[in-house]
Amino acid sequence: MGVSGSGKTTVARELAQQLNWEFLEGDSVHPPANVAKMSAGTPLNDDDRWPWLEAIVKWMSQRLQRGESAVVACSALRRIYRDHLRQAGAGVRFAYLHVPHDELARRMRSRDHFMPPSLLDSQLATLEEPGPDEDALRVTEEHGVEASLAAIVDWACRPSVDASAPADER
Repeated sequence: MGVSGSGKTTVARELAQQLNWEFLEGDSVHPPANVAKMSAGTPLNDDDRWPWLEAIVKWMSQRLQRGESAVVACSALRRIYRDHLRQAGAGVRFAYLHVPHDELARRMRSRDHFMPPSLLDSQLATLEEPGPDEDALRVTEEHGVEASLAAIVDWACRPSVDASAPADER
């Protein structure tokens, strides 16, 4: 999870390949109206995002019901979105890719994507970083892709932690 330009697709695709898990690029299930809106430089609102999030929940639920693990690249900017995604089933976890603003802007300017750099500030304004009570791993870009992947693989392959449990029970 993370804002546009944080490396979600790159890291998630590589993670799925390393773990031999199925991969979903969350952008691929955006309704056409969302893509058109973002392409025009208009930020999405909650009403725009709910059908998109529901499509991702459905995709994840299908895999979890079959006992399969998967990786999804999805912004999941707000806690309420992550809470909704968790409804897919037990074991939904988030690796939050944190990248400084200037690097995000540089990346967004250098790629061909429907999300224009002009929407970066609106994404950052919407972002609610995962709290300590969420089962989330914060990964910073200074670690580089390989180190980030190693940390995520180690974390993803450990049993999920009940963040609401007392620290001595985790």
